Amino acid sequence: MNLTLHLTEACNLHCAYCIRTHRPVRMSETVLKAACDLAFSEGNHAGLCFFGGEPLLERGLISEAMAYCAARSAETGKPVQYKMTTNGTLLDAEFLEKARDVHMGIGLSFDGTAQNICRRTPDGNGSFEMLNEKAKLLLRYLPDSYAMMTIAPEAAGEYAASVKYLHQLGFRRISAVPAYGKNVHWTDESFTLLTQQLREAAAYYEAQFRAGKPFFFSALDSKIRECIAGENPSERCHLGFRQMPVAPNGKIYACTQFIGDADFCLGDVFTGLDRAAQRRLADREAVPETCRACALRKRCTNACGCMNRLETGDENRVSPLQCSYERMLIELADETAERLYAHNPDLFRKRYL
Repeated sequence: MNLTLHLTEACNLHCAYCIRTHRPVRMSETVLKAACDLAFSEGNHAGLCFFGGEPLLERGLISEAMAYCAARSAETGKPVQYKMTTNGTLLDAEFLEKARDVHMGIGLSFDGTAQNICRRTPDGNGSFEMLNEKAKLLLRYLPDSYAMMTIAPEAAGEYAASVKYLHQLGFRRISAVPAYGKNVHWTDESFTLLTQQLREAAAYYEAQFRAGKPFFFSALDSKIRECIAGENPSERCHLGFRQMPVAPNGKIYACTQFIGDADFCLGDVFTGLDRAAQRRLADREAVPETCRACALRKRCTNACGCMNRLETGDENRVSPLQCSYERMLIELADETAERLYAHNPDLFRKRYL
């Protein structure tokens, strides 16, 4: 079973687009161990993702979880897999040695050249210089780590430069998404700029492919693969099944944006999963009604309940912003894919099929 452990609601950065309320709330050792036990209770492996707030503020809990899971793995014969999403400010060699030993997958929230625009310390200072050094340290220990960009409207002009910078820094896997939520206000002008910047980033991505140095860029890779596979994103959403978050108090929810919503609570780490609640989610029509007649419905994220709730307050309603972004991105991905295939069909098949 895969669980995302919200170890704390505290954070040591103050990012302009963040929608979370930062509070000095932490997961207890009792909840932590019960969550680990639950992860081992079914399936052929246990999967834990350390999350927050900033999870490294509770570094002791991470160490405790790893030690406890090592013992449970020996008892059950099931392997355990670890992931973590972090702002990177507290990474150091000692932690990264341990992370490397257990093959932890780390996603670093780093906006590249746009870092100082939105990702600042509580006293208002930029965090680029610090994160730049932390990113280099991370790549020395775990070179397959993800760089995770979130681009707000005020940083849209840095999108392409950030992708290039992160790639040239050494990241071979880059996730990039627009910022969403109540603290973000996209305009026609900023969206037009984002579109231009995505085209510039796509040109860079294409140039690297043509040079025989392809890298993973989520915005394009996902759309190209969806087109080829004919995959419906509703099958990817798995609301309440794939990766369930555990709140600091031990309650289990369908997805991150639903934490605290009793209608989407799926039990707790002490009594286990509420199967009836899971079944109710499984029976939901994932694709919103307004999207069912759309020719692009199988290639966009209309089924993401978290995204929809973040933007519209309703897990079953897609925002105009998300619809416009998806249409633009699909068009750009298709144009890019056609050129890549024409350039080298064999390399294209090897990468995307």
